[in-house]
Amino acid sequence: MAATPMKSAASLLLVLNFCMYVIVLVIAAWAMNKAIDHGFIIGAGFNLPAHFSPIYFPIGNAATGFFVLFSLIAGVVGVASAICSLYHIRYWYYDSLPSAAAAATIAWTLTLLAMGFAWKEIHLLGRNAKLRTMEAFVIILSVTQALYIAAIHSSLTRRPLS
Repeated sequence: MAATPMKSAASLLLVLNFCMYVIVLVIAAWAMNKAIDHGFIIGAGFNLPAHFSPIYFPIGNAATGFFVLFSLIAGVVGVASAICSLYHIRYWYYDSLPSAAAAATIAWTLTLLAMGFAWKEIHLLGRNAKLRTMEAFVIILSVTQALYIAAIHSSLTRRPLS
C-alpha cells in the first residue's frame, strides 16, 4: 500500500514524540534521583515541621515535586504509547487504530496533567535550567501528541479482504 501524506506526518510525529518523551523521562528521573539523595532528612527524636510535604524536592519550588512525579509517569506512558503505535504506523488500517489511539490519548492526558504543573511551576519561579528544559518539552509534547492523535485518525484504509 502506498504511503499517504498523513501516514508520513504521523510517522514523523511518532518519532519526534518518542524522542521527546525519552528526554522528559531522563530529566524527570534525574530530578527524582536528586530528591531521593538530597531530600529532607530528619534525625531521631525530632518532630516534622508544620509545613512538611512528603513530595519535597531540594531543587525548584513548591510545584516541582508534583511536576516531576507526573512528568515521570507521562514519560513512561508516552514511551510505551509510541512503542505500541509502531504497529499501527506499519499497517495503517482501521483495525489497528483503536489500540494506538487509546494509548496515545492516555499519554496525552497525562502529559496535559504534567503541563498544568509545569505552568504552576513557571508561575512560582525559582527553578534551575534542567527543570525549565523539562517544562518546555512537556508543553511542546502536549501539542505534538495532540497533532499525532489527529494524524492517526485521518486517511486510513480498510484491510483488503482475502
